[in-house]
Amino acid sequence: HDGIVATYSYCVVKLINFCFLSDAVSTSAYSSPAKSLGDPGITPLSPSHIVKDSDADDAVEQLFLVVVAIDFGTTSSGYAYSFTKEPECIHVMRRWEGGDPGVSNQKTPTTILLTPERKFHSFGYAARDFYHDLDPTESKHWLYFEKFKMKLHTTGNLTMETDLTAANGKKVKALEIFAYALQFFKEQALKELSDQGGSDFENTEVRWVITVPAIWKQPAKQFMRQAAYKAGMASPENPEQLIIALEPEAASIYCRKLRLHQMIDLSSRAPVNGYSPSDTIGTGFTQAKEHVRRNRQSRTFLVENVIGEIWSELEEGDRYIVVDSGGGTVDMTVHQIRLPEGHLKELYKATGGPYGSLGVDYEFEKLLCKIFGEDFIEQFKIKRPAAWVDLMIAFESRKRAAAPDRTNPLNITLPFSFIDYYKKFRGHSVEHALRKSNVDFVKWSSQGMLRMSPDAMNALFKPTIDQIIQHLSDVFDKPEVTNVKFLFLVGGFAESPLLQQAVQSAFGSRCRVIIPQDVGLTILKGAVLFGLDPAVIKVRRSPLTYGVGVLNRFVEGKHPPEKLLIKDGTRWCTDVFDKFISADQSVALGETVTRSYTPAKPSQLVIVINIYSSEQDNVSFITESGVKKCGTLRLDLTGTDASVPSRREIKTLMQFGDTEIKAMAIDVATSKSVKVGIDFLNY
Repeated sequence: HDGIVATYSYCVVKLINFCFLSDAVSTSAYSSPAKSLGDPGITPLSPSHIVKDSDADDAVEQLFLVVVAIDFGTTSSGYAYSFTKEPECIHVMRRWEGGDPGVSNQKTPTTILLTPERKFHSFGYAARDFYHDLDPTESKHWLYFEKFKMKLHTTGNLTMETDLTAANGKKVKALEIFAYALQFFKEQALKELSDQGGSDFENTEVRWVITVPAIWKQPAKQFMRQAAYKAGMASPENPEQLIIALEPEAASIYCRKLRLHQMIDLSSRAPVNGYSPSDTIGTGFTQAKEHVRRNRQSRTFLVENVIGEIWSELEEGDRYIVVDSGGGTVDMTVHQIRLPEGHLKELYKATGGPYGSLGVDYEFEKLLCKIFGEDFIEQFKIKRPAAWVDLMIAFESRKRAAAPDRTNPLNITLPFSFIDYYKKFRGHSVEHALRKSNVDFVKWSSQGMLRMSPDAMNALFKPTIDQIIQHLSDVFDKPEVTNVKFLFLVGGFAESPLLQQAVQSAFGSRCRVIIPQDVGLTILKGAVLFGLDPAVIKVRRSPLTYGVGVLNRFVEGKHPPEKLLIKDGTRWCTDVFDKFISADQSVALGETVTRSYTPAKPSQLVIVINIYSSEQDNVSFITESGVKKCGTLRLDLTGTDASVPSRREIKTLMQFGDTEIKAMAIDVATSKSVKVGIDFLNY
């Protein structure tokens, strides 16, 4: 990795592991049993210390005309924007063509279609409808992807080479699919901005914000950034143009602005589908209250530049939980208020899991397998993929009609090709299968529908909701999470009255449960506000422990004998993990950690720096399990002045707190420096 480029913008904390290697040292010079990992040849110069360096020379803040946030969801996606000159107006993207009955289409489904030649064809409703209208003989050659974002959460060893599988079973690189999707949003947004302004809008004038779940591991966050670079939104040379925002943080920022009329306090009323009963469900928001300004087809929300009433009840040190429940994941973050500015401090690191509303779809699929047989359902999905998509769309709109007090059954239309294919496959009718299946709460109606009793529908929600409630209970039991005043329930799944009721009955006695009115757009609007003022989040919890590998003087009895390395007569302990910051430690935004090292061999001129991370917080050696190398850096000091002091000081600075963390190494005597780029995908 000699030619590593010093970009320092990945969405990760950067820490430096110093391996100072001389070009000339040959391995035969070591009389030692230690199998050193790449021979770290530096040693701490001084006791470890942390310097809070607030006046680190900050990069000159670029001026963008507009902030565009993209909420790239598992099930649906959308964008919103705000001009930096009028930050109180948030415009949610124009209405999309297409749309489903019973589903407010402010966002578009996260579905993508590639031609048989693997070129981008369409995204969203357009992709779904085009794919659906293809003849089955043709459609099997087209590559259709849906709900593919979950792959980033579930893949343990994510790399740039990870594949996604299309509906027809063919594989495509995940990076390509994500880049196509982001490029689609980039083009849509720039086109809308150009139409509004009457002149072409350049990408350089936009600051992009992409939201990701807070519980994603670092490689997934870096993967999103790489996909955005590939889509041309920003570049490694200009990383500040793109912010990777955490979904619950974005929601939290928007919730601060809520006025009383813009939310539903579950402690004082019955749950409804995220709307007050007088509203027309179809619009998905309350025009009068939201002061909607219609600007051609754009939807504009006024965010008053005040702190909302609920927020004004919060005092210094008060805590609240944001539960972001989406299609794929649910993640929760505990924040604490810091006055006077009302900055947010993350109190407990983001937790959660794959408990999104997809779990309900999965239960429905299990139910179909129980009735019609797993072999049939598997075959049907492969042979009639478009009809399967149709069936899931029909289920989606009924899923949204599920409510705790519902008494009348829910009807789900079976596509004709399902009924037809089943008869061919089994030799008897769908009706016969239902009668035989002893699933008594699902009946066949003569109009060609599955009739589900409300209890049957509620049973499909139960496993997913139980997991969410269980996880929340675990969080509430943590010592850091005492005295929580509010629980904000946000994200698309928060529209479900069943989830609302479950959260209210489990936690309503401990805190007030609040749901923003247009709950599915909360994250999108918060992400825009975050892009306008990224400094609003002041303290985060580090997701990983970072440290540098060094040589320490060998201490008999303290250090394991296999780590002994004798070099030029000095006894060293090798592979020591010198910790910069621990997992779950609080890190203030912009906080700089500084350490000083010196080459173990004074004549060394090429310094190779390796970087390590671990999910554990007590790490002693870089050889321990779970310690991962995540970066390399070279500091070349050849050709520098001979009058360098014998104990050369190499200073390491690391600036923490953003989703991207910057680090550099400086040779104090000559001021030569090098910046580091951390990489979780290519090691």
